[in-house]
Amino acid sequence: MDNIEDIRKQANYCLNCKNKPCSNGCPINTKIPEFIEKVKEEKIEEAYEILSENNIFSYICSLICPQEQQCEGSCIRGIKQKPTQIGKLEKFVNEWAIDNKVERKKIEIKEKDKKVAIIGSGPAGLECAYELRKEGFQVTVFEKEKVLGGILTYGIPDFRLDKRYVKEIIDSLKKLGVKFETENELGDKLHLSELKQKYDAIFLGIGAEVPSKYDLGNFDNIYDSDYFLKSYNNNKFINNLGDVVVIGGGNVAMDCSRAALKMGATSSSILYRRDEKHMPARNIELEEAINDGVKKVFTTRVIEAKGKDRKIESVKCIKTEVIDGKAKDIPNSEFEYKANTVVFAIGLKPNQELLLKENLKYNENGLIEIDENCRTNIENVYAGGDLSESKATVCRAIAGGKRAAASIIKTFEKGEKNV
Repeated sequence: MDNIEDIRKQANYCLNCKNKPCSNGCPINTKIPEFIEKVKEEKIEEAYEILSENNIFSYICSLICPQEQQCEGSCIRGIKQKPTQIGKLEKFVNEWAIDNKVERKKIEIKEKDKKVAIIGSGPAGLECAYELRKEGFQVTVFEKEKVLGGILTYGIPDFRLDKRYVKEIIDSLKKLGVKFETENELGDKLHLSELKQKYDAIFLGIGAEVPSKYDLGNFDNIYDSDYFLKSYNNNKFINNLGDVVVIGGGNVAMDCSRAALKMGATSSSILYRRDEKHMPARNIELEEAINDGVKKVFTTRVIEAKGKDRKIESVKCIKTEVIDGKAKDIPNSEFEYKANTVVFAIGLKPNQELLLKENLKYNENGLIEIDENCRTNIENVYAGGDLSESKATVCRAIAGGKRAAASIIKTFEKGEKNV
């Protein structure tokens, strides 16, 4: 836990602005000045109540959210000085609550006869389930994997997020009466047309699952980030990685590069086509990757893999320059970089084939089409998270699940129709 004197100093640094730009910068509108005021008063349990009432994922968010782009990025202090370290304060409060065995307030539930199916047990699905269950809805969460948690379990490595905190949230939902069914995948065992006959509403939180990548040639040991991180998180390490090259510059690329070393790679390098200034990864994630021994290679685009007998020996690259934020190839700058394994970490997209199969509309960006109330084109079917917005953070996914739940609640409380 952080030093208490440092925490007091950070709390007192907060200006407690009346218009609360930090809360507005938080996707789930955390009451940031309010909880920090309680820290100033050394009423840590009350600060924890403020955080946990708004967000059951508060501790997880304090560990993995890009605060510098969200709450801290909106801090008034940050205009001319350093912003208040909101993430650090949130982390402290949650760790204090854990150390002192403080439990969330007990929720009194008034049962309703409405049933909702949640597809996907990632942050969007779990948050939607939580909000609906609090209001008395009968909620069943369906997950395609054996273990619950979605990206929190399979996509974020344990060196960034201890899985016991994910399990703690799932266990608390089970105690509230949320039901879970694993190894049930939409498009396989589950179909919207059948679920609609059994449930009053459906929320889709299946995330983006189709990896973005391009052809490097006919070689083995070319992986996408989803498979690579899932292998690490399932403790099914990939053998004989050798020298690993990770293509990409986001937080997922950082995770893959570090996971490669922990799986026994000889070396691990991040090759990114833009410069460090335009790298989407958080500074702290890049720093931790470098501290682990990861090499960073900027303004470099991988063109193809080289080798023989389907085994990679190197990757052919070309140097780039960044002009107006875009990477442009520099003519006659090709070179080879030693590699035996390549991992693509350049993004994931929703499964458009599945969406079409289930008669769901998607937009020009390949994302499922929803309105301002998270409603899809199918009556009483809602969606949120990575399925409906690109580059969604965990916090934004939580916000999507929260919005969808509010819309479902409003629909059935007021008798509105989803059209």
